Amino acid sequence: MRIAYLASALACLTFAGCSRNPATGANQLMLVSESQEIAMGLEYDQQVVSTIGLYPDSAMQRYVAQLGARLAATSERPNLEWTFRVVDDPAVNAFAVPGGHIYVTRGILAHLNSEAELAAVLGHEIGHVTARHTVAQMSQQQLFGLGLAIGGAVNSTVAQYSGAASQALGVLFLKFSRDDESQADQLGLRYMGRARFDVREMPQVFVMLDRITNASGGARLPTWLETHPAPADRNTRITQAIAAMPQDFTGTTVNRDAYIRRLDGLMFGENPRDGYFTGGTFFHPDMRFTYTFPSGWATLNGRQSVIGINSAKNAAIELSLATEGSADAGARAFFAKEGMTGGTLSRQTFNGLPTVSGPFAAATPNGTVRGTALFVEYNGAVFRLIGYAPEASWAGNQATVERSLQSFQRLTDPAALAVQPQHLDVWTVPQRITLAQLARQHPSPRSVDQLAVINNVDANATFEAGQSVKWVVGPALP
Repeated sequence: MRIAYLASALACLTFAGCSRNPATGANQLMLVSESQEIAMGLEYDQQVVSTIGLYPDSAMQRYVAQLGARLAATSERPNLEWTFRVVDDPAVNAFAVPGGHIYVTRGILAHLNSEAELAAVLGHEIGHVTARHTVAQMSQQQLFGLGLAIGGAVNSTVAQYSGAASQALGVLFLKFSRDDESQADQLGLRYMGRARFDVREMPQVFVMLDRITNASGGARLPTWLETHPAPADRNTRITQAIAAMPQDFTGTTVNRDAYIRRLDGLMFGENPRDGYFTGGTFFHPDMRFTYTFPSGWATLNGRQSVIGINSAKNAAIELSLATEGSADAGARAFFAKEGMTGGTLSRQTFNGLPTVSGPFAAATPNGTVRGTALFVEYNGAVFRLIGYAPEASWAGNQATVERSLQSFQRLTDPAALAVQPQHLDVWTVPQRITLAQLARQHPSPRSVDQLAVINNVDANATFEAGQSVKWVVGPALP
């Protein structure tokens, strides 16, 4: 819009932070320097690794890192300390943080079908970094916080960004604009071409994402579309851009079969060893415990905690590991926090396990929160269970929450303790055969539609003799 252009032009005249981006050729307002961007990126990278976790396959990590480095070397910012990592997440996703840190999930690796497709995903994320889309959004937020007023007071948000202070993982929730996404696609296409990948593979990534959406009835977008808004014409624009390029693709790389073979044994879907839900009951086979949330509560199994929230969204329970060596020490550390007040601690035994618990009230910027904290010693660890609600709604939720807190107990069910994740099995089709016939000959815990999606084919597809196929094997998950 013209108003936005005028605001940007005024900003470039007013502030000494406007420069030409070497990747896009456009002038950008930048209130975050490259050194600050790099410092923020290092901090974000540590938080991504600790909160999501890396996929424990060193060969796959090396492969993605080498491929990413090959692409980044062709970019306009080759001297950044680029890192490329596979995170242990079943979602179909890829993302970047400032400073050159790129992440792909094991979930998106499982759904891609050539090295060139992976290069398209990595190239797109490199494009976000070279175009400095995230730090440009940060600069715009700072600008609007200043209200375009010369000498205006710098608010706390500006001070945090300028000081490269931790923003937790909020940067991952910044939504890129349609123009940013289109630009990242075009830059990804550029880097694919420079690295001699067959750019005609890039549209297949969008086809795969569409298939995931259609297979779920459109009810849930792939995470890569949630965090990377995709307008309907995105595929069309890339196809048009490819058509406008020189059409000699001799010597370019696709590497379909070699890429698919690398996926053999890749974990697919949720890893039940990290915990899983059956209804409202959470089971953790490796830590050998089970816990039941109140009926009807929404639940989430995160890397560092398990959370439940009631339907009214005015009460929550969080289960996590305490760092202290005993339940007493964990309780003392919790109640010693600033702004925290508590009542008398109670030492009891629930389900044969020693516990320390007590009520608390905590002062927050949004008012007082009340709740109960319970610390349980079990299997050489201390578990922290906290149930809480705003002061006004605690009385109506207290009994339900405290009843749930007392449900923590040992997991003894042999079947639950032995549950294992599913994996990809890659093999070569010996003769011409349909996907449906393969499913009958080789039963899988996944449906034909799901198997079609990971191979990026229609459910009625036919495979030719000698073609590599990805198949999901393993037990049906609880």
